[in-house]
Amino acid sequence: MALQFYFGPSGSGKSKRLHQDVLHMAAKDPDCNFLFLVPDQFTMQTQMDLVKESPGGGIMNIDVLSFGRLTHRIFEETGYGRKPVLDDTGKSLVLRKVASSVKENLPVLSGNLNKIGYIHEIKSAISEFKQYGLSVERVGELAEFSKSRGTLYYKLKDLKTLYQAFDAYVAERFITTEDTLALLSRAVHESKIMKNSVVIFDGFTGFTPIQYRLIAELMELSRMVIVSVTLGEGENPYRIMGEQELFYLSKKTVRDLQKWAQKRNVRQAEDVYLGKGGLPRFRESRELAHLEKQLFRYPLKPYEDSQKDSIPAIQIREAMSPAGEVRGACILIKKLVLEQNYSYRDIAVVTGELETYGDFFEREAATYDIPVFIDRTRGILLNPFLEYIRSALRIVLQNFSYESVFHYLRSGLADFTMEETDLLENYILATGIKGRKKWGELFTRNATEQLNELRERLYGQMTPLLQKQERASDYVKALYEFIVAGRIQEKLLAFEEKFRADGEEERAKEYAQIYRLVMELLNQIEGLLREEAMTLQEFADILDSGFAEIEVGTIPGGVDRVIVGDMERTRLNQVKVLLFLGVNDGNIPRNANKGGIISDIDREFLKDSDIELAPTPRQQMFTQRLYLYMNMTKPSERLYLSYARISSDGKTLRPSYLIDTVKDLFPCAYQGNLMEGKESVTERIMGKKDALPYVAEELRERAQGRAGGMTDEEFFSLCRIYWEDSAFRGQMEKLLQAAYEHYEHKPLGAMIARMVYGTVLENSVSRLERYAACAYAHFLQYGLNLKEREVFQLENTDLGNIYHEVLEVFSHCLKEHGYTWLDFPKEEGEQLLREALENCSMQYGETILYSSARYQYMIERMYRILKRTIWALKEQLKSGKFLPEAFEMSFSRVENLDAVNITLSEEEKIKLRGRIDRLDTCEDEDHVYVKVIDYKSGNKKFDLAAVYYGLQLQLIVYMNVAAEMMKKSHPDKEIVPAALLYYHVNDPMIKSEEELSPEQVNDQLLKELRMNGLVNDSEEVIGLLDGSFATKSSIIPVERKSDGSLSARSSVVNRQDYEVISSYVNQKIHQFGTEILQGNIEVNPCEQGNTESCTYCTFREICAFDGKIPGFEKRKPGHGMDVLKDEQDIIEKMRKHSAMQN
Repeated sequence: MALQFYFGPSGSGKSKRLHQDVLHMAAKDPDCNFLFLVPDQFTMQTQMDLVKESPGGGIMNIDVLSFGRLTHRIFEETGYGRKPVLDDTGKSLVLRKVASSVKENLPVLSGNLNKIGYIHEIKSAISEFKQYGLSVERVGELAEFSKSRGTLYYKLKDLKTLYQAFDAYVAERFITTEDTLALLSRAVHESKIMKNSVVIFDGFTGFTPIQYRLIAELMELSRMVIVSVTLGEGENPYRIMGEQELFYLSKKTVRDLQKWAQKRNVRQAEDVYLGKGGLPRFRESRELAHLEKQLFRYPLKPYEDSQKDSIPAIQIREAMSPAGEVRGACILIKKLVLEQNYSYRDIAVVTGELETYGDFFEREAATYDIPVFIDRTRGILLNPFLEYIRSALRIVLQNFSYESVFHYLRSGLADFTMEETDLLENYILATGIKGRKKWGELFTRNATEQLNELRERLYGQMTPLLQKQERASDYVKALYEFIVAGRIQEKLLAFEEKFRADGEEERAKEYAQIYRLVMELLNQIEGLLREEAMTLQEFADILDSGFAEIEVGTIPGGVDRVIVGDMERTRLNQVKVLLFLGVNDGNIPRNANKGGIISDIDREFLKDSDIELAPTPRQQMFTQRLYLYMNMTKPSERLYLSYARISSDGKTLRPSYLIDTVKDLFPCAYQGNLMEGKESVTERIMGKKDALPYVAEELRERAQGRAGGMTDEEFFSLCRIYWEDSAFRGQMEKLLQAAYEHYEHKPLGAMIARMVYGTVLENSVSRLERYAACAYAHFLQYGLNLKEREVFQLENTDLGNIYHEVLEVFSHCLKEHGYTWLDFPKEEGEQLLREALENCSMQYGETILYSSARYQYMIERMYRILKRTIWALKEQLKSGKFLPEAFEMSFSRVENLDAVNITLSEEEKIKLRGRIDRLDTCEDEDHVYVKVIDYKSGNKKFDLAAVYYGLQLQLIVYMNVAAEMMKKSHPDKEIVPAALLYYHVNDPMIKSEEELSPEQVNDQLLKELRMNGLVNDSEEVIGLLDGSFATKSSIIPVERKSDGSLSARSSVVNRQDYEVISSYVNQKIHQFGTEILQGNIEVNPCEQGNTESCTYCTFREICAFDGKIPGFEKRKPGHGMDVLKDEQDIIEKMRKHSAMQN
């Protein structure tokens, strides 16, 4: 029974000396067992090293083990540990189950149990308790210690409840991974392997309390326990100054092992100190030897360089971004291999942020043809197989909701092609089908045979999951049947082969493992929870917890490759060059991860108790310095450190304190920004793949007339190389096309335009306005008849249609009941409105308004708005002399109106279609005054400039049609355009700081609902429209000054100017019609004020308008559109335009 330490700095050859001593002892005593324990990542490498160093080329009585493999070996020998071992996935499954049963007793944690990853956090806390030897009772003591901190106290109470329930569940059935070490501590006493053996621990930076207990048992049983400890030269391993010491963790390990040895009366053998005569690793590098001696030591001693002209072995490099940093690292690696005869295996990369840098390395290494192994595990929650399972369960849980169904169909494993899925999705969106009942019945509404075949296929696939189950084993069986029926194993194999063929080895390995891992999870659920009663929701939650725990890792696919790893996880061996990337504040030291359920602040508080937990953030920061020391002293020849100035999301970054530390130690180390941008382009090019981005950048610069970073000779030489290589010619052609891309309008031509549109354009006015906004959008909508797919939901246009329809029906109802708009009683009017709305709602859009509670509420909202509308329209009519002449008056079928039938040429003409929402008239002996009203559900404002540009033609055209129809019915009277107005269908809110009377409220409402548009400036006409106002009309857009004249804010026009506007609009229609039939399809969106035709355009993804591409340009005043000053300027320009046309 003895304990022995091997002390030495990093690079002193501790492992090599241990290998030699153990091989010597093993050869000398072949009957003794030598157990060589190393971390999991080291087992294979250590075994290989021992075999290579063995004189006979083999090791008969030496076993290389990790703690896990030692446990398995001893249990196998002694018969202990027959219970199934509960791994992390199993623990999450059990915790999900027990959490639901004790949920009522968890006042703090219960609200978060269904959050993704929360069960994982609880599992981590319980694993920590077990690793540090805390029983349920000791957790209770921790809670009592925390009574003064309310939230922490209740958190710990909840954790104690969960811990107790977890232990009770697994007690007689399973054993956790952490408990295996406690059981191993008992089992070793019955092991013959352990008796008088020699146990060696190498490569560990420290141990958990449960591991210390095991080592204490091994001290008693074995002949000797040997532990290697990293310790700087001249350091006293038995003197601890404080946590801030670089080798505090090493000294603490020595102290704790000594205590256990003293408790068990184990003698301490003579310590072995290495490295006194210089460190073998750094024989060729004085700088790295100096780094090992001085890093994080005080007082600081700078390195004195006696060879000023030599290339420094330690260099610091700066990059603009992590992506640039990785690109620069790849260039450096390639140069080291090509120019300085390094092998890829001689080079390693570590980083403090592998999540970011690993992804960049994966992409850039492929570009530079560098073989890499990224040492990480990755979760598989986004793997299509898991999405397939989860979405299938959601279909059942969410009763065939649209989202769950199409998430499943688009998982890539559901035996539906993309075209079939699109077809089905379009139908479901258009009809609003949802719910198991409707999916189980024949689709009838415009459904094809193919659609019903797709419905049956989906419903058939869901059949195993639709059966009612009660126990966990029943759900597992149903899910297994579902997976087998879907031939998932076969499909995953096909994906694996495809990825392997495409050179995506990491993804291929993921797909090779995923089916087995999911089957193992189902087996675990079967074994752990077989007879447990649960709902499908609980089963889905348990599955999600299990999926969250599954990680896939890969092993290096070849010997000669660069290892890219994490500062703490990755173990490096025999590295000549190390690149340390991402040396930024936040990575080094790493930002605290908030500590999980027990936060960092909580840990600082609990540190004062006598119960040991995982390190606090402060302790972790000190420990991280030891990891930095061990990593930075791994290379034997060169060390490169680099940092970024800006993060991937554009935030400014600062270099880590480590950069200044190394600069102070090595004033010659700083090399400036060498990673990107400083060398010439040709110096950065390593091969054809990585040169393409530089060629693309150069092309872009030259296409825009700027000087690039290459000389003409370099640029044209590169272009020639790519052009002559058939593998790259296609990419080169695309780059050239993209660099010199420009838009050029190519009209259809008159012949093709006639074939597309015909010779008679049957237009609504809104179609012409669409053409005015953008000719290309008009072509896509009316020439190619492209439409957005139908969706079973109410849009703003639907609300407008319903308002129009209800008001029309309401008008007919008034007439049938003998009322007019001026005399209907309030109560009866509201009743007639209710009936009209219900009638229209039942008939509109396949009864969409009754398809959900939300839409049924909208009926009430529309009723409220329409009730306010009929009140306002009635009040507005009562204020003037006009009476409604017609509602929803269609002029689509009227053949003999000049305003509707416009001749373009002998063969071509326009026939306008549309409906006037309301036509009011007022007659006297000689005149018929005409008022046109258009109802709008949006707050549209009349704009004379928009009329000039052709963007608002509707009201003018409607007035022209109405005036001509009135002339035909009143040939002996003069027809006078009185007003053309928009009415906003709305129920506005009135704001007031004081209480208003009902009359005042009504006045305010009328002002809010005042119509806008254009009014005849004749005093007689204004009096007929609203004879009751003195200064500001609440009916029409007219205001008076104090002298009684009309103010500038009035939207009025005289009779002659209106004739100019009317004539101009007719000419504009003629112009648009001619241009359409000549084949104009130019991408020419317009911008007027705050309105841009591209903003809400359905086709913006098709036209791909980009103002940066030459040829693309928006029309706006001063650029393709006339500049307009004021209303008089607009009318004057219209007059001139009309005169020129005539």
